[in-house]
Amino acid sequence: MKVDRTIITVVGKDTVGIIAKVCTYLADNRINVLDISQTIVQEFFNMMMIVDLKDSLKPFDQCAKELEQVGEEIGVTIKCQREEIFQKMHRI
Repeated sequence: MKVDRTIITVVGKDTVGIIAKVCTYLADNRINVLDISQTIVQEFFNMMMIVDLKDSLKPFDQCAKELEQVGEEIGVTIKCQREEIFQKMHRI
């Protein structure tokens, strides 16, 4: 079974509904959440997700752009990186 993993990061001032808005977009586009970690430090929200785009209705580039727009709507920064690029960038 092929997996098309992508790392999504969400950073910004904490407000109600950030997780709901991001997860609604993912569910509406058949993007499966494999792992999720979120923290709030003082009033700042930070979330990292590993998702599988294998069954996505849209290509990676379109999803990344649309998630960036979702972030703008709710006042956070959302970035997407393919897992292989993320791992190469963070190799010691």
